[in-house]
Amino acid sequence: MSDDTYNLVQSRYSDIAKQSNNTQQHDKEEDIARAFGYSAEDLSSLPEKTNLGLSCGNPVGFANVKEGETVLDLGSGSGIDVLLVARKVGPNGQAIGVDMTKSMIKLAEKNIQNAELSNARFIEANINSIPLPDSSVDCIISNCVINLVPATDKAAVFREIARLLKSGGRVAISDILARKPLPDHITKNMALYVGCVAGASQVGKYEGYLRQAGFEGVVIVDAMSDLNLYKGSSYLPQSSCCGSGCGGKETSSDIAELDFNEWVGQLSSSILA
Repeated sequence: MSDDTYNLVQSRYSDIAKQSNNTQQHDKEEDIARAFGYSAEDLSSLPEKTNLGLSCGNPVGFANVKEGETVLDLGSGSGIDVLLVARKVGPNGQAIGVDMTKSMIKLAEKNIQNAELSNARFIEANINSIPLPDSSVDCIISNCVINLVPATDKAAVFREIARLLKSGGRVAISDILARKPLPDHITKNMALYVGCVAGASQVGKYEGYLRQAGFEGVVIVDAMSDLNLYKGSSYLPQSSCCGSGCGGKETSSDIAELDFNEWVGQLSSSILA
């Protein structure tokens, strides 16, 4: 089942990367990014195809990134946070993005070239198994991605974070978490899964993953953002079938009619290793 989920997510986000090359304007993407914490200055500094309106926060904004550090972005997509980090760590630092979708890696590499940044790179891999040495990263960030990992593999993601962090390292995560148990008509809706809703863990479960990986002093804050803004994104599916790679049957819960805010929230996690 987890392989099917990975294939579904990979197919959908591959489609999104390819759609970014269309000449059609995606006016809502800046509104979404601004609502979830990016400044006008942040967005104006990025190449045209970097902001796809897929973020649910701005982890770079609270990661306390320092010059010369190595920062790893789990699920880097088009590279929006990697680009912002690369400028903060400077030429003596490294910004590394990890993503499992080849089309997203290609788009991100193009964006890095357009931004003329030499201290950023991308790795094609799943975020629960990253080909980097133990204790090699100062700070790990992630933006609206861990919710897409199947429940059977989520604990492995946090173990991988613990393995990679240097002593005294930091984690800054923006993610979608469930406010209450999600009913079957949500969890079995594949469009809601790739839309970062159906795979959301409850806060207590998320904290459990972190404790099992050895983290203490975890701070999770509900930003109280309006997640219904995602419905305005031209990249995300608007109905119970998500187009290419959807799989499964349509369900009675249509995205356009569902109040995202009732079921899930945008939460930021700040963690010290």
